[in-house]
Amino acid sequence: MTVRKNKVGELREAGIQPYASGYIPDSRSGDLNEKYVDLESDVETPDIVTVAGRLVAKRNQGKMGFYVIRDAQGDLQLFIRKNILGDEEYEAAKNLDLGDWIFARGNVVRSRRGELSIQPTEIVLLSKSLRPLPEKFHGLTDTETRYRQRYVDLIANPEVHTTFVTRFRIISAIREFMNARGYLEVETPMLQPIPGGAAARPFVTHHNTLNMPLYLRIAPELYLKRLLVGGFEKVYEINRSFRNEGMSVRHNPEFTMIEAYQAFGNMESMMELVESLVIHAAETVLGTTEIEYQGAHVSLRGPWRRTKLADLVSDKVGRPIDVHTPREELVALCEQFDVFFDDSYGAGKLLLELFEKLVETTIVEPTFVYEYPAEVSPLSRRNDDDSDVVDRFELFITGREFANAFSELNDPIDQRERFEAQAAAKDAGDEEAMWVDEDYLRAQEYGMPPAGGMGIGIDRLVMLLTDSPSIRDVLLFPHMRPEA
Repeated sequence: MTVRKNKVGELREAGIQPYASGYIPDSRSGDLNEKYVDLESDVETPDIVTVAGRLVAKRNQGKMGFYVIRDAQGDLQLFIRKNILGDEEYEAAKNLDLGDWIFARGNVVRSRRGELSIQPTEIVLLSKSLRPLPEKFHGLTDTETRYRQRYVDLIANPEVHTTFVTRFRIISAIREFMNARGYLEVETPMLQPIPGGAAARPFVTHHNTLNMPLYLRIAPELYLKRLLVGGFEKVYEINRSFRNEGMSVRHNPEFTMIEAYQAFGNMESMMELVESLVIHAAETVLGTTEIEYQGAHVSLRGPWRRTKLADLVSDKVGRPIDVHTPREELVALCEQFDVFFDDSYGAGKLLLELFEKLVETTIVEPTFVYEYPAEVSPLSRRNDDDSDVVDRFELFITGREFANAFSELNDPIDQRERFEAQAAAKDAGDEEAMWVDEDYLRAQEYGMPPAGGMGIGIDRLVMLLTDSPSIRDVLLFPHMRPEA
């Protein structure tokens, strides 16, 4: 880096600005390749263009140089000739380093080897790179460095750039789909006086002026459902949420979801919505519903499988069980299959623990698992035929949960009872249990229409559609431990 810093000093002493401004290119690499696709080899055109990008390769041969710059669309060669650029300018160009940002003006040519090129009459240094790029431009392979210095990762590994372009195209496709279905995109608070909408441990902060604690939202759910009370019938939010929990290949403390709520909807309508949305995203971005994920073929083509949670667990343990199975029998099964449980767990929670340990990771093809225990679903409407289960489903693909949805509980009396049960669990030491949200209950008491609601983890969906093994691969700036 010292050598490059010295170059900056030399440039300034020579009256040259190493961080120039005001040079705006009129052409991009991809557009030029498309426009001149039929240009034959060893042909010069009179067309003058200006281009700019990062210098990623350079090779000088006597009075000629072959430089490659990279812009947002790809790579483009500069075919530099000393007799055209000029002696002084040619020597200055030879002094450029990989990583420098440069501007060039010249005519469009096709080299003898068939490479579309610009033949510069002018080259301007726009920004001097003080740190060398990874060796041979393929040297950034250390995983932690890649995540911590994403800006270098994007330079050194073009496939990473492609992954994030795909991510944002997926989000655009989701937004397009929801808007076309008549959903209104809204915004709800990230700072909340009471964290709600999920079972999770929140981040805590403090508002000085109000002298009160606030919490980064763990989910936007309760605010979105307040809007249903207020008369909005279809709302959604692509939101950032925060949970003060562990980190893994599937979990980051800050993550992106879409949550949507539809008045007069229910679990069935949410199944249709989730399935159609995911298929739309895949077809729009990838052009297919047949994908590969970490070596396994997955078909997203509908209709997707639908099955009850209790049936899946029964198949795994070899006998019929459900939420009505005596607790002691479920405890015995947990012990038999080495499934963790606590003395406070009821039959519903024990059944869920068995499902998560024995079944969840075995589901590869898209599957809606429904009829969750009411005990673990404090915001879901009870099933009309069995009040111990709720009209709720989760979507599993490749052994991972991608969506959670249900017929919404709109009975304020039942909701209060479940909030209070959650509060009791919190008092007993469950840091993820929900609080009693009196304002939300007050909203429900004004009358909330029957509704369906769903949430999809966008980060996990991007992982699936880009064949990425870790959530950190699809987050531009994942959270990391401090550098030693």
